[in-house]
Amino acid sequence: MMKRIIYLLLIIVMPICALANDEANVLLKKGNDQYAKGQYKEAITTYQKIVDDGHQSALVYYNLGNAYFKNEDVPSALLYYEKAHKLSPGDEDINFNIQFANQKTTDKIEAGTEFFITKWWHSFILRFSLTTLSVLTILLIIAGSALLIVYRFTNSVSIKKWSFYSALVVLLLGFASMFVASRQDQYFDAHHGAIIFSTSVNVKSAPTLNAKNLFLIHDGTKVEILEDNNGWMKIRLASGNEGWINASDAKEI
Repeated sequence: MMKRIIYLLLIIVMPICALANDEANVLLKKGNDQYAKGQYKEAITTYQKIVDDGHQSALVYYNLGNAYFKNEDVPSALLYYEKAHKLSPGDEDINFNIQFANQKTTDKIEAGTEFFITKWWHSFILRFSLTTLSVLTILLIIAGSALLIVYRFTNSVSIKKWSFYSALVVLLLGFASMFVASRQDQYFDAHHGAIIFSTSVNVKSAPTLNAKNLFLIHDGTKVEILEDNNGWMKIRLASGNEGWINASDAKEI
C-alpha cells in the first residue's frame, strides 16, 4: 500500500515539475508560437526537445501530435495523441483528435463487442486522469485525518459525532479514489499499445520471415502488444486478429 501511495505522489509531482521547469515553459511557449504561425516543422522540433529532455505532459504530447498532424504525419500524430491519452484519458479534445486522425489511416478496423458492464467500468476508471485521482485521494485523506484530529480533541459531543462520521465518509471516498487510480494504472499496463509506422506490414503466423502471411496492416494502425520475442512483436488488433510483426515496424506508445 505504501509503495502505491509513493507511486501516486510521484505521478502528481512529475507533471508539475515538468511544466514548472523554466526551460520547458520557454520551449512550450516557443512551440505554441511557431504552431500559431503555421511553422509546424519548427514546432515539432521544439516540442520534441521538451519530450527528449524527459518531460511527460499530456499538453506537450497533445500539441506535438497536433503539429505532426498539420505536417501530414498521421502515424506520429497518433503516437503522441495516444501518449497524451494515457496521461489524460478523459480529455475530450485528445479523444476527438484520436478519432479524427484515425479517419486518415488506411485500415478501418471494427472493434470487437465488449460486455456492457466491462465497457461501463473502463469508461468509469478512465474518466479522470491519474494525476487528478491522485490529488483527490491525497486531499480526501488529509481532510479525513483533520476531521479525526477534531474528533480526538474536541469536548463537544455533537461536534465529536459529526467529525467522526464525516471522517469515515471522507476517508472512504479517499480510498475509493485511490482504488480507481490503481485500476486505471493496471488498465494501461494490461493494454500496452503501439502504432504501425511502416507503409504496409504483413502480419505473420510466427516470429520468422518465412512464416505464413495472415493479413496486411498499414501505417497509423494501433495494435496491442502481447509479447516480444527476439526482435519480433506479437500483436492483436482491436478486431481480435493476432499475429507477429517485426518490432521495427511499430513504435510503442
